[in-house]
Amino acid sequence: MTADIQQVAQLLQASLDPRQSRDAEVALRQAERQPKFSITLLQVVASDSHSQTTRLASALFFKNFVRRNWTDAEGAHKLPQDEVDLIKQQLVGLMITVPPTIQAQLGDAVSVIADSDFWERWDTLVDDLVSRLSQDDPVVNNGVLQVAHSIFRRWRPLFRSDALFTEINHVLSKFSKPFLILLQNIDTAISNKQHDATSLKQWIRTLDLSMQLFYDLSCQDLPPDFEENLSAITGLLQKYIVYDNPILHTDDDAESGPLESLKADIFEALVLYIQKYGDAFDRLLQPFISSSWNLLTTISAETRHDLLVSRALQFLTSVATNRQNAESFSNEAVLGDVVEKVIIPNLTLRDSDVELFEDDPIEFIRRDLEGADSDTRRRATTDFLRTLMQHFEPLVTTVVSRYINHFLAEYAKDGKSNWKAKDTAVYLFTAIAAKGAATSSQGVTSTNSFVNIVDFFQSNEAADLTSDEIEPLLKVDAIKYLYTFRSQMSRPIWQSAFPLLVKHLGASNHVVYTYAAIAIERILSLTNAAGETMIAQEDVVPLAKELLQQLFKLITRDSAPEKIQENEFLMRCVMRVLLTIREKVRAISDMVLKNFVAITMVIRHNPSNPRFYYYHFEGIGALIRFAAPADSATFESVLYNPFGDILRSGVEEFMPYVFQLFAALLEANPSGALPDTYKGLLGPLLTPTLWEQRGNIPALVRLLSSIVPRGTDEILKNSQIEPILGIFQLLIASKVNDVHGFDLLEIILSSFQTSALQNYYTQIVSLMLTRLSNSKTESFTLRFIRFYYFVAAHDNKGLGADFFINITDQVQQNVFTPIYTQIIIPDTQKLTRPVDRKTAVIALTKTLSDSNSFVDRYGKRGWALTCEALLKLLVNPPLPSQTSDDVVPDVDVEDIGFGVGYTPLSTCRRPVRDPFPEVQDVKGWVGSYLKEADERHAGRVARFVQERLTADGKEALMAVMQR
Repeated sequence: MTADIQQVAQLLQASLDPRQSRDAEVALRQAERQPKFSITLLQVVASDSHSQTTRLASALFFKNFVRRNWTDAEGAHKLPQDEVDLIKQQLVGLMITVPPTIQAQLGDAVSVIADSDFWERWDTLVDDLVSRLSQDDPVVNNGVLQVAHSIFRRWRPLFRSDALFTEINHVLSKFSKPFLILLQNIDTAISNKQHDATSLKQWIRTLDLSMQLFYDLSCQDLPPDFEENLSAITGLLQKYIVYDNPILHTDDDAESGPLESLKADIFEALVLYIQKYGDAFDRLLQPFISSSWNLLTTISAETRHDLLVSRALQFLTSVATNRQNAESFSNEAVLGDVVEKVIIPNLTLRDSDVELFEDDPIEFIRRDLEGADSDTRRRATTDFLRTLMQHFEPLVTTVVSRYINHFLAEYAKDGKSNWKAKDTAVYLFTAIAAKGAATSSQGVTSTNSFVNIVDFFQSNEAADLTSDEIEPLLKVDAIKYLYTFRSQMSRPIWQSAFPLLVKHLGASNHVVYTYAAIAIERILSLTNAAGETMIAQEDVVPLAKELLQQLFKLITRDSAPEKIQENEFLMRCVMRVLLTIREKVRAISDMVLKNFVAITMVIRHNPSNPRFYYYHFEGIGALIRFAAPADSATFESVLYNPFGDILRSGVEEFMPYVFQLFAALLEANPSGALPDTYKGLLGPLLTPTLWEQRGNIPALVRLLSSIVPRGTDEILKNSQIEPILGIFQLLIASKVNDVHGFDLLEIILSSFQTSALQNYYTQIVSLMLTRLSNSKTESFTLRFIRFYYFVAAHDNKGLGADFFINITDQVQQNVFTPIYTQIIIPDTQKLTRPVDRKTAVIALTKTLSDSNSFVDRYGKRGWALTCEALLKLLVNPPLPSQTSDDVVPDVDVEDIGFGVGYTPLSTCRRPVRDPFPEVQDVKGWVGSYLKEADERHAGRVARFVQERLTADGKEALMAVMQR
């Protein structure tokens, strides 16, 4: 039965009401299982009878539906083929007719589809797009170009590959010539519509989209058709860099108008051509340099020009990267002109910046943070100035320092009225003092040798940390200076500054206390060259309770879920404090746990900021890690209900975190029987629908891996071995998840008696051999090898090499021989983890010592191959890991795949499991084991050494045995 359009529309409208949203979303997720639900969503999008908000909600749900349901882990379509074909047929035409806000959502869906289907499973798309291009209808063209951009923009961040260039060449062969004709038509239409405001804006939008496509099509290599027509193309670009028409001007000072957006996208394309295609483009560069300079020296300070100014500065930065081009700035007078007319105007605080500081503090912080991905005037100006510094460091320092001193003198005259002058001075100094990119952990690591970082701080910034009479923005400047140059400051400076930063968490200004939290978080993780922390744990512990209480107070000052999650910087600071005080948190764990639970119960209703709730769950993970071992029963009882509510409510964003935290809780109390709470969890964890969500799988496997070793009796009593092995079968069949299948299987084999699994071994190995035969990957092969050695090394559990050989014979007689000689032995050296190499050494040693099959059945060759593999591993014997479990890696949130997926929690990650912790001196163990085996078997090992090994092999193995 297909979904009812009106009912779906009502649910979509209800999903926009916070009071009904959760129930509506659950109902929609149930409805999406009905046939052709995706087509119903597109019908809602297309219908003018529904409100704009409902149509937009439908487009958004369609986008997320496609993300969840388009393909499985292997890339096969999850939807019926007729539904797939219908979606492709309707999408392009629909995007042409809907408003831009809906276009954006559908465009994201097109990108998802293109990731798996374009171009080989959607090879008619480009022809379809080209056929729809119009000479006289910009609305149609805009829809077509939006679809094209949704697909081709995927190429921008990709690494070069044959498959990528095959796709690009497919597109260029059909699209590049019509695209060049379209550019000519657009230019003509703009000329003809000079006085028609509506049409002109539409055609300017068409040209703007064309510039984005121009970048897409050029991002990997210079298209031949573009290279042949480069003079004409750049002439067109130059024309519109300087183009103006009053009817395109807007009254909105905050948002970019059509002309600003167009020119910004032209500059973005010019930067690409300078950086990648200088040989072809340099001869055409000069007019653009003049145009960009004229633009930068005449444009006003309104916010609507920010993107255009930053892109123009990025263009000049790219020009100046070339030393020959930069020479034009090497004159002191010219450089002074640049600083006065371009640098200072774009670094100076504007009223709009102050308004942003006051009205939208989080947005101000995100734009202002070093390394933030934001096209701001200040960021682009700083990059331009630092590029000039690379070529003319002494000259730039001298010229800019004059302006720094001037602004500081202005501030000294009247600090209250001229406070912006000091802000400009600090920003200018920071711009010339820092060299290279700042790192997430250390901040600025390389500095200008012609300035003194510490002296500037002590002379101009330190007092601002203690003064209550200065503008909040200057206090932020002082905190940010410490944050930026944190690795340049000495420990005594930090010991004085740290309590002041803690004090600033009590500030009333949002940006001040947030920057204080940012600085505290970074300094707590900062170490010097000797690996010593700048702020010792004993200095933090006395402040910890007050510090954490204040952070939680700031986080929960507004009780709405979206407001609590607004400031991820505060929660990241909470996490870092817990990682710093470690076990000392036990004295205040009740307070910390209570706050975490209260926040969890609120934000589960509307997960809105992935970074916030990532750090939230990392914080809980740290608390479990350091406090739960001392009071695991309390933690289990307090956390079970909120975590259970999340699972029962199906809060998909949180579920992978909850599974990991449940595992960490159980691992915090490793002794004794499985607690009743986990016995109740086991059945629901085996529900197939849980395993359909890709992000759940690694976390579920971890949780099962924690439960199984302590729940064997419960599992046997409830006949749950088969469902667990069914999960293994599901995972092992997937190229994406097979690694998790092996993880689960190794836990099963090490937890249960061999007799309990007797009926399943043949099927288990048969599944593996089928994968090896039909869809082998290097990852799967190495995990299979690791699994073999795991079995072969555990002869004490009734397993061992002979056991494995017997099982393979039941699958296919004598199949072990080619597996061992063509897969296991040749690729053993590819095992990289020390624990895996150690397991292999133990397995090979036990095989040589005790395997009857290798005595009789495989004779001289099999024994010799095994010995040779062992000796190769012993050339560099595996050593115990020197990485402390206490080290938590610094997580760069920009690299994390946020959203409904799997993000591992670093604070409570499971340590690498060593199945043989008693073996530390691996080489010594091998010698001892072989000698003992030789005695057990009446000299058989020594005899085989003489009979079956080469002279070199004899010498090497005897040397091991005689240690």
